[in-house]
Amino acid sequence: MACGREPGGKQEREFGPCPAALPGEGDGVNRGKFRGRVCWSVTGTLCNGQVQGPFARKMLGCLNCRFLQSVQDTESNSFILMPRAKK
Repeated sequence: MACGREPGGKQEREFGPCPAALPGEGDGVNRGKFRGRVCWSVTGTLCNGQVQGPFARKMLGCLNCRFLQSVQDTESNSFILMPRAKK
């Protein structure tokens, strides 16, 4: 479920690269590339054509998101909603 801000995507020029498609805290969580399968925890992702803020502000929309639900179904008992900060 690409939002278009992935590298080379149709929205990348207008909005910049998706922060979930870049290295950062949460890399590889839920078996994703970078933070792509934990995008709801990343500030600045695109949803419904708008750049989103932090999870606390977008939480209700994210919890009803088909992509989050798909990742949760795929990962089952291994699903991680919020990655832990590295110490």
